[in-house]
Amino acid sequence: MEESVSRKQSRAARVEPKPGRRPRKGRFRKAVTFLFSCALIGLACLVVLALYLRSQALPVGTFALSSQMYDMHGNLISSFQSGKNREFVPLSGIPKHLIDATLAIEDKRFYDHIGLDVRGIARAVVVNFQHMDRVQGASTLTQQLARNLYLTQDRTWSRKIKEAMYAVQLEMQLSKDQIMEMYLNDATYYGNSAYGVQAAAKLFFGKNVGELTLAESTMIAGVPKGPRYYSPFFDRDKAKERQELILTEMASQGFITSKEAEEAKREELVYQPSGKKAAVVQAPYFRDYVRRVAIDRLGIDEREFDEGGIRIYTTLDLDMQKTAEEAVTRALPDEDELQAALVAVDPRTGYVRAMVGGKLYGDNQFNRAVSTSRQPGSAFKPFVYLTALQQKTVTAVSQFKSEPTVFEYDNGRQTYTPNNFNNKYPNGLIDLREAIAKSDNIYAVHTIQQVGADKVIETARKLGITSRLEALPSLALGTFPVSPLEMASAFAVLANQGVRVEPTVITRIESATGKLLYESKPKKEKVVGPEYAYVLTNLMKSVFDPGATASRVAEQIKRPVAGKTGTTNTDAWMVGFTPELATAVWVGYDRDRTISAVESYKAAPIFADFTEHALEAVPPKLFPMPDNVTSVYIDPASGKLATDKCPNPRIEVFVKGTEPTEYCSDQGTAVPSDGGKDTPKKTGRSWWDDLKRWWND
Repeated sequence: MEESVSRKQSRAARVEPKPGRRPRKGRFRKAVTFLFSCALIGLACLVVLALYLRSQALPVGTFALSSQMYDMHGNLISSFQSGKNREFVPLSGIPKHLIDATLAIEDKRFYDHIGLDVRGIARAVVVNFQHMDRVQGASTLTQQLARNLYLTQDRTWSRKIKEAMYAVQLEMQLSKDQIMEMYLNDATYYGNSAYGVQAAAKLFFGKNVGELTLAESTMIAGVPKGPRYYSPFFDRDKAKERQELILTEMASQGFITSKEAEEAKREELVYQPSGKKAAVVQAPYFRDYVRRVAIDRLGIDEREFDEGGIRIYTTLDLDMQKTAEEAVTRALPDEDELQAALVAVDPRTGYVRAMVGGKLYGDNQFNRAVSTSRQPGSAFKPFVYLTALQQKTVTAVSQFKSEPTVFEYDNGRQTYTPNNFNNKYPNGLIDLREAIAKSDNIYAVHTIQQVGADKVIETARKLGITSRLEALPSLALGTFPVSPLEMASAFAVLANQGVRVEPTVITRIESATGKLLYESKPKKEKVVGPEYAYVLTNLMKSVFDPGATASRVAEQIKRPVAGKTGTTNTDAWMVGFTPELATAVWVGYDRDRTISAVESYKAAPIFADFTEHALEAVPPKLFPMPDNVTSVYIDPASGKLATDKCPNPRIEVFVKGTEPTEYCSDQGTAVPSDGGKDTPKKTGRSWWDDLKRWWND
């Protein structure tokens, strides 16, 4: 009996809690009580916050400040947001299709949330975590309205918190329909200074919003996501893709049937001509391009750019810009459909000093200066010859026979038969200087076959050509489209002794309060040896010699200049440079209409007119000769060193080590070198006259 009691006591002792430990049930109750208390406190805080927000008046909507753009000297180019295009329409006057399209693509749970979409936020967090990047947002229509009415576009946490609070306040003080009405009328920007759906309907389709079809409504609904990307005035393909996405979403969410969606996708949309909205401003094409760069590349919000009171300081020289516009106007009559583009770049800084994108901005705002839809023709050849000079496979005296030729490529499986202009051939040997001066196509294709088209592409890329190029023999003749801006900046590398400076149009951007938002730091890189850049430059000076392709304008330019003309069936080019300015000029028709023989010569006079007047206050300057360059007298017929027994010797420049070593004749005295100095271009004199002229200078 005593033993039984002892065992019970022993078991009781084993289950008795150890000192310092609490029973599990007690800990669980404590945890539940703590969590319940936290929930009550949180709920109480939410109630207090809601009551506070309900009692507070919403702030006065922000007002627009004109943003301003300045040239390099601080002169005002233009003020933005001179006036908003807005017209209020009640919600009852807005087509249901447009409302549904907005809901389907922007906020399908609009009528279910309280200003913040908790489910949407959670979904966005998961998706962004999976991608380790911000690929999905959860901003509601109410949040967008709050942001556009009361806040800036700054991407900060404080702005997001304020945005959420104002969104909840709006939901507390307004009905859903009132919020939707305000959103569609006040907070939605469609580009071209158009705010609200009524302004958008008139902007794009020339009609009242109540008259919009389903297809038109969905096109408009897609624009606010990014007016620069999805406006049919800027990119119809992207605009159409977004419209079709919206129609698909509307069908999947039950707003319309699949049949209605497909019919709307097939409907042909007729847009209002955008030119009717154009305003006359200074440097309008440059102004538009700066806006595009600021928004697309630098990340400045479009609305902030237009009405945030920011100050944009640019590289433009308004005096040069006026000179460029006048040069184009003098060369091309207003009544003619012939168009032109001009871009001028300072080789030393990469700064764009002038930009003309067309003849009349009021008629057409398409900027041909930055469009990559034009074949440069023979203006592309310097990239071929630069490649050959660097490979040391060609020098100024290397000779090819210029005659009708069939070239084989792709291991002999294909052929290419180029033609010279007007089918004129020397039918004899010519050297590189003559090939450049006369723009001989046969010589160019011989050269690209020798150095490799892929190597020419590498050279063009280093100089800043970013447009699509293919490794074909025809590349030598400029058959792949590029932009005038690309050509001007690429030729600027030659003018800058082989150093490429990234082309720049904006030096800095400041906020309305003076805060620095952006400051340019153009990348500088030596991409070509200065000796090769100089030798090619010296050869390209021959383009202005008598009988050469730009000889007609040689007398207009009173300073050392180098360049290259280019002509195709539809395009005329003149790209050239001085040590201070590289300029590309294009002339042609917008619809690839064939240019006449007379029209094909119009680019060079524009170039000459602009270059001489733009630099009239700048003293003429020689292209500096690098140390690794030498110049000797050669015999043009043989390409060998000249003696006094060889007729018509000329001075020629070479990268040291590539100059000829043999003489044209075993008899006679060698013609002395000029010691490696640059000599002014002159023809019709003997070598002795040239030498005396250099000595006297």
